[in-house]
Amino acid sequence: MTKRFEYAPLEGRPKIGWPEGKRLAVWLVPNVEHYEIDPSYKGVRDPWPRSMSPDALNYPLKEYGNRVGIDRILDVTDRLGIRCTVSLSLALPTMFPDVFHEMKRREWDFMCHGLYNTHYLWNYPLDEERAFIERCRQGMVEVTGQTRHGWFSPACSHTLNTADLVDAAGFSYYCDLYHDDQPFPVITDSGSLISIPYSMDANDVVVHMNGGEGDDYAKVIIDQFDTLYRESHQNGLVMCIAFHPYVTGQAQRIRAFERALRYVLSHDDVWLATGIEIESWYRAHYLSTVQEWLLKGRSA
Repeated sequence: MTKRFEYAPLEGRPKIGWPEGKRLAVWLVPNVEHYEIDPSYKGVRDPWPRSMSPDALNYPLKEYGNRVGIDRILDVTDRLGIRCTVSLSLALPTMFPDVFHEMKRREWDFMCHGLYNTHYLWNYPLDEERAFIERCRQGMVEVTGQTRHGWFSPACSHTLNTADLVDAAGFSYYCDLYHDDQPFPVITDSGSLISIPYSMDANDVVVHMNGGEGDDYAKVIIDQFDTLYRESHQNGLVMCIAFHPYVTGQAQRIRAFERALRYVLSHDDVWLATGIEIESWYRAHYLSTVQEWLLKGRSA
């Protein structure tokens, strides 16, 4: 199955909202990843295309995030009282146990981001992809102690099969679709998966790769928030702030990041949530209504 969602303009959809009458759900997603310095299986994409492995420039940059940058992120979120949803490489608890302990100690939420951020799903035929996703599912339960998680494919490398396999494995929500500002049912063989908005535009890596600095990323966050906050007066929306410790955790960028977060938190009617909280609320209160509405629209 390759059709993953019905076309449904935001205008005219059933109204949704968030706990205590909040109108905009905001979730913070630090991508806390581990990269192999010399992957044995490069497949369809070379993880280090700048040079032959090892890439002495880019590999240490990724390492910086887990050695230094993450501490700055933890300091900011502690000051602001924010629980994040970690997009987690499953190798990280083994490779960087102190980092994982600090996130778990804060009762952060975790969604699966594969094993390494250098293991791409594009490399796998169907049976191997299924086994990989099931391995990840079991690993997430073991390391987090949680039984419900979201899925975000490593390096955005989802295939035409990924959503079906993720749903069959028992993941609760899916972040490989960047198509909406609301949660939305995903069309799968099992039919129980929900897409939660993840942002590729309000994303520090995208800003940085296009020459932006900390102030530019802060402006992106604030501008996106202002628009979504205004529009959420009509219907409840979701804003994702996606970032990486090796980018935003740099000394010259962290202050601008904190400034943008303080701006977001200064507004009323904002629900600061985790991925599983957004999924659970939507599933309990709105999923069946939206599915019935879509069914009526298709049969009209």
